[in-house]
Amino acid sequence: MVQLGNEWDALLKEEFESGYYQKIRAFLKEEYAQHHVYPPMKDIFNALRYTSYSDVKVVLLGQDPYHGPGQAHGLCFSVRAGVEPPPSLRNIFKELQSDLYTDTPPSGELTAWAKRGVLLLNTVLTVREGQANSHKTIGWTQFTDAVIRKLNGREQPMVFLLWGGNARSKKALITNPNHLVLETVHPSPLSAYNGFFGCHHFSQANQFLYDHGVQPVNWDLCDTSDVL
Repeated sequence: MVQLGNEWDALLKEEFESGYYQKIRAFLKEEYAQHHVYPPMKDIFNALRYTSYSDVKVVLLGQDPYHGPGQAHGLCFSVRAGVEPPPSLRNIFKELQSDLYTDTPPSGELTAWAKRGVLLLNTVLTVREGQANSHKTIGWTQFTDAVIRKLNGREQPMVFLLWGGNARSKKALITNPNHLVLETVHPSPLSAYNGFFGCHHFSQANQFLYDHGVQPVNWDLCDTSDVL
């Protein structure tokens, strides 16, 4: 049984006990035994583990984990310190610096954001090495849809950042007028110049939170004083 150590344990209890989730578990047992799969098994649920339900201020939806060695660790777009930031993450940092005038982050690790209330959730939580979207059909989308529905039902306002077609396809799940949805193209080099650069989502998210009585997110990854 998965133990996240926060509110998600009770909120997702039915999902973890469901037949479709048991099929995911059985598939992954074989997959991890026979192939290189990312992230490491202990990191699959890091997004939920680091950011409890009541603490969520911003939901950033990704597609599926990075499929190269040593990159994915359970937070969308994030790589561990010491790992070269992939192109999409470098573009996220460019927009962040342009929007909020922050300094260049010391690494591509976004754990500080997760601890500050940014749920860094991929819509598919595992992937086989070198094969993007290889686990898209094993049931993860049903699980993460359930997570999004739980968040949609929360009264306290939050912001959903939907970047790219995969994330934007989840917009139909977000029906609560208390929340703000910001959407644009994916930060990939293939599309970033078609609307991602200049979207100002970081400042817009913080303005919305401030206007609704919620402490804005500290997006500055050079400042780790509050997450040590």
